[in-house]
Amino acid sequence: MELVTSKKNLVIAGQPYEGFPILLWSSMESCVPVNKFFRHYLLRGAIGSKRSWISIGRALYDFFSFLQAHELDWRDVDRGEAKSLVAAYRDYCLMTCKLARNTTRQRLTYICKFYEYALKEGWVKRLPFAHEERTVKRKPGFLAHLDINGGRVMANNVMPRTDRTLPKFLIISEIQSLLAATENIHHRMMMRLALHTGLRREEIASFPLAYVFDPDKAKRTERNIRVRLDPFDGSGMVTKGSKSRTIFVSRQFMGELYRYMTKMRGERSLTNNRSPQSLFLNQCGKSYSADGKSLNRIIKICGKRAGINVHMHMLRHSYATHTLVSLQRNPASGLEPLVFVQRQLGHSSIQTTMVYLHLINEMADEAVLAYDDELNALAEALQ
Repeated sequence: MELVTSKKNLVIAGQPYEGFPILLWSSMESCVPVNKFFRHYLLRGAIGSKRSWISIGRALYDFFSFLQAHELDWRDVDRGEAKSLVAAYRDYCLMTCKLARNTTRQRLTYICKFYEYALKEGWVKRLPFAHEERTVKRKPGFLAHLDINGGRVMANNVMPRTDRTLPKFLIISEIQSLLAATENIHHRMMMRLALHTGLRREEIASFPLAYVFDPDKAKRTERNIRVRLDPFDGSGMVTKGSKSRTIFVSRQFMGELYRYMTKMRGERSLTNNRSPQSLFLNQCGKSYSADGKSLNRIIKICGKRAGINVHMHMLRHSYATHTLVSLQRNPASGLEPLVFVQRQLGHSSIQTTMVYLHLINEMADEAVLAYDDELNALAEALQ
């Protein structure tokens, strides 16, 4: 059995979808049920980013490889007292492959979705798993005290319990060390944009030149400036799931972006006659790749110089954590902290944002600072 990438573009509503995962048997005949599930699950928008499609295909591929290696039929869901196929694969991932529980859970999620679809299509008579009542810790949030379920939920019984892994973030002293170790002004400004806004790496890589302006010439004088991230405005902006959102950028930092654009960035743009739309350019005067992976390599190298193990997404976590703390300590701002951070980060669900509430409870007092002002002070000290 082999997982391949479709050589022909799948066209939906007149739009090509390249890289659609297709599962093939060793005979090179298409595994029709799985591919039908792919089209149902992926193309209806269940997964916002198409970059995740291949990993979903690989999860199904690995499951069917496991079945084939043990001469098992995926339709064998009535196994009596014997362990179900999905439970057997779970134990294989955890015990034989030594995969993390969260990685195993992610794979099982897609496999269970496939079986739910197979049941609906009549390919199997029942699901190879059941649901059981589990006790979970209450998550802090709006009206949490009114939870009538008593912290008990119905959960898939083949799923291993989740590891509580909190996102890692940088404290102010680590941010200072990282920026000080980054001598390249272009790299430093990319990091600062992430630290000031919480943008993802692909959003940093594609951040348009058109979004930067001289704040001194703006009619309004508020401290923060609204910037609309719109992947359909022709600026080249890339967002997760191509969803538009409005973020806030401090007036002072917008001024610094403008000075960077007019002075430092211009030197790199002279090496490219095409005049790229993105704010940040590589040493050849070209835009960074749309996925922003090269930015991750840059920050890892800079972090190594500073003695810090850091990646691009950690800057996003740092922004979210420190901003949430700052807003909670300054209620006079009139903003609902969690909602503001959710919108700034572009989370579809506020439950995703709530993980930062756990982080701030573990922060030391010296890390609780007015975040944006502190970053600006650090930047001025480096100049």
